[in-house]
Amino acid sequence: MAFFRNVSLSEPAPAIVGAGVSLRLPQPGDYAEWAALREASREFLTPWEPIWPSDDLTRGAFRRRIKRYVEDQRNDLAYAFLIFRSQDNALVGGLTLANIRRGVAQTGSIGYWVGARFARHGYMTAAVRAVVPYCFGALRLHRLEAACIPDNAASVGLLEKTGFQREGYARGYLCINGIWHDHLLYARLAEDPK
Repeated sequence: MAFFRNVSLSEPAPAIVGAGVSLRLPQPGDYAEWAALREASREFLTPWEPIWPSDDLTRGAFRRRIKRYVEDQRNDLAYAFLIFRSQDNALVGGLTLANIRRGVAQTGSIGYWVGARFARHGYMTAAVRAVVPYCFGALRLHRLEAACIPDNAASVGLLEKTGFQREGYARGYLCINGIWHDHLLYARLAEDPK
């Protein structure tokens, strides 16, 4: 079963560089910029995310979030990244590879968010394009999955532009903003054209 393992789990995920963006693990020093961007983007993000806990933007919640990210990576369950614009290192959003299943599946699910003022500038497209080779190469995944609400035209376009293919429709798939929403299901395989 060693064939189905990934790179050394004791090493942190490397920084990933894409066209105009870089992705790296969140650090405690990212708190102020992360909290400010999330707060400024609250109205923009609310229709597409689970309800935020009342303490979501506190320093303590951010510390707990980082602790969970480190533990999840150590256990090869998930890899969380913040996305920075290369020209000035401004935080533009986040991307998580979660629900990693090994063995005969070799699969993970991609989720992402972008700050309101950085939307529609191509940063998330660049981030997804940059993380895909890492997932198929260093992490040895065979399949990447993603899901989005059918009304989220930006997310549908992003997934299709980055090589994900629509595979299905899941009723009541995720609880977003307090409501169970249907989702379009997408996937990309390691052998799909680049």
